[in-house]
Parts: sequence; structure tokens; C-alpha cells
Amino acid sequence: MSTIIVTGGAGFIGGNFVHYHLREHPEDRVVCIDKLTYAGNLSTLAPVMDNPNFRFVKLDICDREGVFALFEEEKPDAVINFAAESHVDRSIENPEIFLKTNIIGTATMMDACRAFGNIRYHQVSTDEVYGDLPLDRPDLFFTETTPIHTSSPYSSSKAGADLLVMAYHRTYDLPVTISRCSNNYGPYHFPEKLIPLMIANCLNDKPLPVYGEGKNVRDWLYVEDHCKAIDLIVRKGTIGEVYNVGGHNEMANIDIVKLIIKELGKDESLITYVTDRKGHDLRYAIDPTKIHNELGWLPETKFADGIKKTIKWYLDNRSWWEEIISGEYQNYYDKMYGNR
Repeated sequence: MSTIIVTGGAGFIGGNFVHYHLREHPEDRVVCIDKLTYAGNLSTLAPVMDNPNFRFVKLDICDREGVFALFEEEKPDAVINFAAESHVDRSIENPEIFLKTNIIGTATMMDACRAFGNIRYHQVSTDEVYGDLPLDRPDLFFTETTPIHTSSPYSSSKAGADLLVMAYHRTYDLPVTISRCSNNYGPYHFPEKLIPLMIANCLNDKPLPVYGEGKNVRDWLYVEDHCKAIDLIVRKGTIGEVYNVGGHNEMANIDIVKLIIKELGKDESLITYVTDRKGHDLRYAIDPTKIHNELGWLPETKFADGIKKTIKWYLDNRSWWEEIISGEYQNYYDKMYGNR
């Protein structure tokens, strides 16, 4: 049996990975650590809390003493680092916490890996480190050799972490891999992000705030497909390599919003155009050829099916997201969108 430490496992992608890993590898022990910031929701992990091969520890990845004590106790075989501050708008408001969690936290986890036997380490990154692509060049895609060209404090902090990961590999021979994924969607997605925000607002007949004209394009991937990719990279990926993970499923934000409206039987009059985000990237598009050729990975969920499954999940789990938007998140929501 292997022991896997999953950081940020009470968040969106990390939480989905915990569920996936325990289901697909029931012989493994999964130790989840999460600081439980505003986006960390312990109820995401409620279905696995009683699993004897699962343990949750409330811990900040920047807490060196706490992290080292946990490694001493658990003696993990691998670490998968999902923990990150990830909302671009919040990074524009307060860059410092992004630098601390995303860079210092990454260093702390890798230092622990070094101290306890050069433990296998995987960094979950983002396609946003590449910057953006022009809307009028659909032939262009991000590859693993695309130069880093960040646009926000968030993407800069993730790029800094990626560079640090590769430096630890070259300097200390730490066995690392990095994955850079396009936009995810699916269950347990915190309702400040585009798709869950639009679903929740639609269901409550509230305005649907769309940045600018909604023409920004993203490549969307169902979260379980991302979890499968990470699992493959950790088990079979080449040490020291970066793998891009994407779905070749590009859609403009406004088309996503209109699709959700149609699925829920609402009216497009709910759409409210708001002042565009500062430095808003135009288009992301991932070329996943490398992970397909080397590891055989391909996305399995078509967007038309995935969005239906996602909407159904939010309909069936209203208490999960209603508890979020009734608390601290509502104050933040009002701050971000109230005067636009």
C-alpha cells in the first residue's frame, strides 16, 4: 500500500482527485491536508471521511514545522500539490497571499520531500503560466515548450512555483513532474468561478455578470478527466517533465453562459455585462499531444455531456453551494460585482 499526501484536497480539483483516487486505488492511503481557506470546503470530503484509508489534517502548506511533523508520522510515498490560491480577481486585489501560498508553500512541501528520502513530488499547475493566445489565430496552441508569459499575480505565482520545482529537480535531484491544465468544470466547483456562478445565479434568477463582451475563450476539461491525467503522470510520467492537459474544447465565455441559461430554461435577459478584468487573457488552448503519445491519455467526457452532469450535480446538491454563498463568499461577491 502506498501513502499519498494530497494538498488542497478540500478544494475543487483536489477534492475530486481524493474521491477519484480512493475509488480507483482502494489499496492506497490518502492523507489530505488543507488550510480550509474561504475556498476549502470540508463538506466536499464528507463522503470519504469514514474511509479507513483516508485522513484529513487541517494544515497550511507554509507551516514548515507542521508539514515536517506530518511527514515524520505518515512517511508518504508521493505528494501531489493542489494547494493554491487560484482566483485571478483575488490575486489582483491582494497579490501577497498568492506569493506566499503558491511559492513558499511549494518550497516547504518540496523541502519535506527532500528531508524524508527524496519523495516523489507532483506539482499541479495551470495553462495560465503561458499567458494568452490571439482570438484570430485558432491554429495556435500552448505546448510544453511555449515560453512562460504571465498576465496576473496569480499566474505569475504559479509560474514561479513551476520554476522552483524544476530547480529542485536539477539542483537536488528531487523526482518531480508538473502538469499544466486548461479550465476545469464539474462537481464541487467553488461558486465564484464562471460555470458554478452562472448555474447558481440562474437557479436563483439573479443577474449573470459577464466580463466585457464575453468573448474570452477557454479550453474546458471535465474535472475527472484531469484527475485521470494526474494519476497517470504520477505513476508513469517521466521524471523532470512537464505535461500539458487539455480537452481541445474551446468555448467563448458568453456561449457557456447562454448554454447554461438554455439548459435551465431561463431567459438571456439575466445576462449583465460588467467592466472587464484587468489584463484579462483572451484565449487559452492546450495541445495535449505529449501526454497522449507518452501516457495514452485522452479526455473522455464531451462538453455537451459534462455540462449536463455538472448542472445536475448542482441541482442535486443545492445545500453544498447554498451554504457557501450565504456566508463570507457573499460579502466578496458584492465587493467584486456590486459597483460594476
